[in-house]
Amino acid sequence: MRDEVAGAPEHVRELFREMLAFAELVEPSEAALALRDAYLHAGVVTQKWAADALHVAIATTEGCAVLASWNFRHIVHFQKTPLYNAVNALNGYPSIAICAPAEVLDYGEE
Repeated sequence: MRDEVAGAPEHVRELFREMLAFAELVEPSEAALALRDAYLHAGVVTQKWAADALHVAIATTEGCAVLASWNFRHIVHFQKTPLYNAVNALNGYPSIAICAPAEVLDYGEE
C-alpha cells in the first residue's frame, strides 16, 4: 500500500503519514493472496486490477467489518460488492461492508 501512496500528491502522502499513527499495516498473507486469486478466477475484476482485489482480500482475511475506499471503479461499486461477498462465502469468509469514506464518518450531527 505504501507503494501506491508514493506516487500520490504531497498532501496525500502527508495524510497517509499522519494516519499511520492510527493504523495497522499488514503484509498480504497466503490466505489473502488465495482469496485475491479467487476473486480474479470468479471474474469480480480482471488481472489488471489484482491490487484492488488484494485490498478487499486483505480486509476480509484480517477480519475487517468495513472497508472504506475512494476506489469507485473496482471496490466501492454496487455491482462488485455482492460478487466479492459471494466469493467470500464460497471460501468460508464473512461478508464485508464496502463503502465510501463519507459513509463511515461521524459528523456529530443528529
